[in-house]
Amino acid sequence: MTASTLPEHLLEMAVEPILKANQDRMMDALQELAREDPSFGADPDPECGQIILKGMSEHHLDTKVNLLRSRHRVDVNIGAPQVAYRETVTRRAETDYTYKKQTGDGDRFARVKLAVEPGGEKSGVVLETAAVGGAVPDAYLAAMETGIQSVVMSGCICGFPITDITVTLVDGAGHETGSSTIAFETAAREALRQAIARAGPVLLEPIMALEIVSPEDCLGAVTGDLNSRRGQIADTTSRGAAQVVNAQVPLASMFGYGHALDTLSQGRATYEMAFDRYAEVSRTSDNPGPDDTSPAAMAMRA
Repeated sequence: MTASTLPEHLLEMAVEPILKANQDRMMDALQELAREDPSFGADPDPECGQIILKGMSEHHLDTKVNLLRSRHRVDVNIGAPQVAYRETVTRRAETDYTYKKQTGDGDRFARVKLAVEPGGEKSGVVLETAAVGGAVPDAYLAAMETGIQSVVMSGCICGFPITDITVTLVDGAGHETGSSTIAFETAAREALRQAIARAGPVLLEPIMALEIVSPEDCLGAVTGDLNSRRGQIADTTSRGAAQVVNAQVPLASMFGYGHALDTLSQGRATYEMAFDRYAEVSRTSDNPGPDDTSPAAMAMRA
C-alpha cells in the first residue's frame, strides 16, 4: 500500500446556472478553468444537484465566478463559501473486525485487524502492511485499500476528509471459500471506522499566514480586528512610513476581510494571505469557529 495526499482545497462554494439550459456550457467552462489552474476544482454534489467549486481563498473563487460570467457568458447563482475542514486522530488505536454474512450462495467472511495513529504534519494518509505469514491474501489487499480510502474521503466526525494519519494492517484472515473482495473491503472500512472512533478524532481548520501593510495611525484598529478574528500576531515591523503585521489567522474568520480592512484604514492598508497549515479547531467558548449551523460547528458541540 502507498501514501496518498489530499488536494489542499481550502474553500468550497456551490454554483448553478440561472438558466438550466446553460448547465452543459457551465460545466465545459469550469473544466477549462480547472485545466488552466490546478489549484481550482469543480465537482458535482449528488445530494443537492449543484456543482461545488473548490479553491484556495474567497478571492480565488470570486475570480473564477467572474470569469464564468465575463469570458464564458454564463450567469450563475452562488452559495456562501464554506471552509474545507479536515479530520485527524490524536492517538494510536487498534481494532479487530470480523465480517460475516450469510448469502444465498454461501457464507461471506473476512477478518481485518488494523491500527491508526497520528502521522506527520502534511503527511496525508499513509497505508502500511505489517501482517506477516500471508494472513491476508495479496489478492485482497487492493480491496482493503479501497475500503480504507472510502473512509478517508468521507470522514468519521462530520463528513470531512481525513488527513495526517498512518493506517497499518496488523493482521487478518480469510476463508478458503467464503472470502471475497467485497468482504475484505467491507471489513477494512468498518475496522478503520472503529479504530478512528477510539483514536481521539478531532476537526482541523486551515490556518492562514497573513501579512498586512498598514499606516501607523491605523495599526491599533487593524490589530484589534485581528484579535477579534482569533488571529495570532507574530511580529510587527516598520517598512518606511508603514507598519507590517505578520499573523496567523483561521480561514473561517477571514470572510469579507478585504472590505473590512478597507473600512478600518480608509483604503490605505493592503494584505497578502497564504495557506500555512491545518490546526485543531478550538473548543473554547469564545471561539466563533464555524457557523453554528455548519457540520463543523455541530461536531464541535458533540
